[in-house]
This record gives sequence, C-alpha cells and structure tokens, in this order.
Amino acid sequence: MPDETTPTNPTRSASEPGTASFGRRAIGRGSAAVVVCGLTVLFASGLLGPKEMPRVAPEEMAGRAFQRSQEAYGIAGFSRTIEPGVEDIGVGTENTFSSDYCYDGGLLGLKDDAVDGAYRMHHSWALDHVPASQAVPGLRRLRQHLEDSGWEVTSSREGTKDQSWDLYVRRDGGERMSFTWYPDREYFMGGASVPCAFAPEWKEGDVGLPGEDETPPVFGPARRDQGM
Repeated sequence: MPDETTPTNPTRSASEPGTASFGRRAIGRGSAAVVVCGLTVLFASGLLGPKEMPRVAPEEMAGRAFQRSQEAYGIAGFSRTIEPGVEDIGVGTENTFSSDYCYDGGLLGLKDDAVDGAYRMHHSWALDHVPASQAVPGLRRLRQHLEDSGWEVTSSREGTKDQSWDLYVRRDGGERMSFTWYPDREYFMGGASVPCAFAPEWKEGDVGLPGEDETPPVFGPARRDQGM
C-alpha cells in the first residue's frame, strides 16, 4: 500500500493561485490579531503591493532558486550535470527557469489582481534513467535532511510501481520545493520556488513578466560547504 501523508491544510504549489483567500477570510473575521496574522502571511507569500515587496533583480532571485535546487540535487545523491533547457518534456533532462505572476490578495474585498512589476522565480530540473535503487533512498534522505533543516513537509507519498513518489516542502518566507519520481519511466523531477519580489528596473508600460528570459547555467550538485 502506498504511504501518503497530507496535512490538514495543504499548501498550494508555488505556481498555484488562491493563497489570497486566507487574507480575505482573516479580514472578514474582524479580529485585529487575526488581521495582523493574515497580513503577515500575505507578505510572506508576496500577496501585497510593490511597496511591501523586496526590490530584487530577477537574476538574483533566479540564482536563489537555482541554489536551492543544487543543494537538494546533491543531497538526493545525483551527480550528473544538465545543460540549460529541456530536451523532451516529461521524458528527457531539464534545467530551466520560469517566472510567475504575484497577486495583491484582493484585500478588503478588492479584485485579486496581478501586481505589475512583481514576479516569482522558479527553477525546474529533471533526470531520466533514475532507478529505484537511486530514487527511493535519495527521496528519503532528502526528506530527512529538509525536516532537520527547518522545512515543513506539506505533502508526501511513497508510491508503488504504478504510482509516483512525491515530496512537497515549504519554509517560512515563501520558499517552496517539490520532488516527484515516476517508477514506470524512471524519471525524477524537482523544482524550487522563491518568494515574490518587485523588479527594480520595471516601469509603467513595460511589457512582459520580469525574469521570463532568464537562462540557468549548467546544473549539478552544490558544493558541500553550501547549506540549506
């Protein structure tokens, strides 16, 4: 039987919308303490306006996501290097950046809109030809290390030969990571997401999403002196 644990209030993945609903519920209760708590969560998730978000260049936030992936990659026991790009999605290796929108949270009943100039960076990686003898102990070692380092496991599953093995974690401040291994394809995927930020060079009228053109360097395990 697969071993699956899911928290009572599981956190959405970094690219999923909807975190803002917590802030709306908190404000509706009318309790000052709950409102403060709700605003704290919104800030940590990047769900406030540009004045409340840190002003950080996309390349720096992309580098943070890349480093998180490197650290996890090495702890899982992988050593292969991966060139930038993706050969065949869901089949071949991957090493890519992506950028996502950040939202204002719909505070005080206002529409939940994307914040112009704000972005959230992700790094995604994938390996093919990963057997159970490497994937299973790697995932278990990774989970133990992340928990020991202060990360919270929001969802996990130890699958069967026909089901994926999954691990989702988060940390205060808005960082997220996820890992999935598909036994039938021997395919291992990982990703890291960092909190929302506001692009310092963005100006009104700019087109496109900050960070969407970032390209990662060659990917591989982090040095042993780096920590999570």
